[in-house]
Amino acid sequence: MAVKKFEHVGIQVKDIETSKAFYQNVVGLELLDEMIHTNGTMKLAFLGIGGSIIVELIEGYNPDLPTEGKVHHVAFTVEGIEQEKERLQSLGVPLVWEEITTLPNGAKYLFFLGPDGEWIEFYEPAQ
Repeated sequence: MAVKKFEHVGIQVKDIETSKAFYQNVVGLELLDEMIHTNGTMKLAFLGIGGSIIVELIEGYNPDLPTEGKVHHVAFTVEGIEQEKERLQSLGVPLVWEEITTLPNGAKYLFFLGPDGEWIEFYEPAQ
């Protein structure tokens, strides 16, 4: 097993600028990184403490979910994401998408489903 630590919680938002301000000014997190997703439409912002990401804000995915559906996924940092994908497949774990996504900053991620259909992410930071 290659899980190293808890990575972050992804939260779907309607307006990323409003949410960034809230998580910085009210919650007290630092803005660590932001980017446009490789799909060209979703905006991502990563906030945390002392350089560690805690929250990922996601604009442009599906902000119209009920309050209890705003948390999009739980993420764990891993090493060797390609090997982890193979391990998940060998265990019969359903993947959300077949391909590992590489973000513009070089980080990689893979989503799979838990037993109740919850989304879980394995995340490998950029080297």
